[in-house]
Amino acid sequence: MSATLLSVRDLTKHFPVERGILFSRVVGTVRAVEGVSFDLAEGETLSLVGESGCGKSTTARLVLRLIEPTGGTIRFAGEDITRTRPSGLAAVRRAMQPVFQDPYASLNPRMTVGRIIAEPMEVHGLGDEASRRARVEELLGLVGLAPYHASRFPHEFSGGQRQRIGIARALAVNPRLVVCDEPVSALDVSIQAQVVNLLKDLQHRLGLSYLFIAHDLAVVRHVSDRIAVMYLGEIVETAPKSVLYATPRHPYTQALLAAIPVPDPQRRRSVPALAGDVPSPVNPPPGCRFSTRCAHAMSRCQDERPVLRPIAEGHLVACHRAEELPVPEIPSLSPHPPSAAVSRRLALAAARRLSPQGVSGASVTRPLLGGTP
Repeated sequence: MSATLLSVRDLTKHFPVERGILFSRVVGTVRAVEGVSFDLAEGETLSLVGESGCGKSTTARLVLRLIEPTGGTIRFAGEDITRTRPSGLAAVRRAMQPVFQDPYASLNPRMTVGRIIAEPMEVHGLGDEASRRARVEELLGLVGLAPYHASRFPHEFSGGQRQRIGIARALAVNPRLVVCDEPVSALDVSIQAQVVNLLKDLQHRLGLSYLFIAHDLAVVRHVSDRIAVMYLGEIVETAPKSVLYATPRHPYTQALLAAIPVPDPQRRRSVPALAGDVPSPVNPPPGCRFSTRCAHAMSRCQDERPVLRPIAEGHLVACHRAEELPVPEIPSLSPHPPSAAVSRRLALAAARRLSPQGVSGASVTRPLLGGTP
């Protein structure tokens, strides 16, 4: 088993809510992250998933020490970096690099691509100008771009190419951990696949570890080794991806997976859609934070906060009723074959588009299969 690279325990982040202009006062607290714990091994990909506003990106920024935690500990390569002074963070940040969500906003429009990628090496004092230039060309080739792209500006590239530039910049200082904060959510679907495949290829070639933030469950399943599901600042379930998609135990995880679109109008959901709104992180429910939207909630759920506990090897769930609730049938993330009736209707519609006079049911398959109409 690989050694633990990143260990997070009881990580907490509260943001004060202030009112007033001249004499502002604190009137509340946003509990963005509340007691998050997880481990990430060398060469592993751990994905944090959940609805918008659940605390995924805040957790990523806390791990990178871009914002200061309210409580908890962050250990990287065995060293507690939670209280490390800014002057001592240079070595840590060389080993932990981010890839941001928006490839349009994360690159300086006034700098060439070569300068953007070389800047981390300059900050950390790595090499001379000639070696940095050679390293830039090497990194551009590594992410699928050409050396001559170094002289161009970010606005001359597409969104997918800009994200490749962001990945090259993150790799410039040879990090051990890359924190990917929704790196493909701003890209077209076809480009998403290219960038995800690039990240997986780089992980195998360079031995990288990924903390991957996302909300697209198809992307998460493709890229992850383990998955942690977050709800309102807390992790409610953690498991290897094969276990989580086959036997989700937390009602929130089940609802997320059941919401995956299936291209068959005849198929019905096995889990009802979530009702109600996400509670405010300023005033979360006192017990289980999911109890206000859970169809299986009981009085204990409203009073007692469930702890994240193991129910199987590597499978942790924060639910009082995890063992007793049935596991519903979850639709596959691969395209589900439509029923015969649906296939026939689709074939008829396609045939009518091909023939201005329309066709009968008997002649539907000829133009669709490439025969002579």
